[in-house]
Amino acid sequence: MSRLRSDFWVSAYIRRCNVEGVEAVLRKRGAAEAGAVFVKVDRLDGTASLYGPAPQLFLDDSGERLFSVVLVDATPLDVEERMQREQKFDPDLWLVEVDDRAGRHFLDLAPES
Repeated sequence: MSRLRSDFWVSAYIRRCNVEGVEAVLRKRGAAEAGAVFVKVDRLDGTASLYGPAPQLFLDDSGERLFSVVLVDATPLDVEERMQREQKFDPDLWLVEVDDRAGRHFLDLAPES
């Protein structure tokens, strides 16, 4: 099964967050068809987490995007610095920012290795 395009997935993800009452905005637009998607979750208390694409070994034939934790309980500045490094490596990535005091992200996480 083929994977949903990044632009469609991001649009649906932002809509899902908004339906749940969580503010989510597109911070960086990447490659429409296959750009890697990163999600920053800001808890608005000085802590943030970053989620990125799961390693390839966790992907299956379902076409679902799986995410893994990149940073957890970091400062928003730490997340921004990490994303600057990621963008140097992959300028076609997407970045969505979610603001939620409870830290909700609505992502499918890969099993921990």
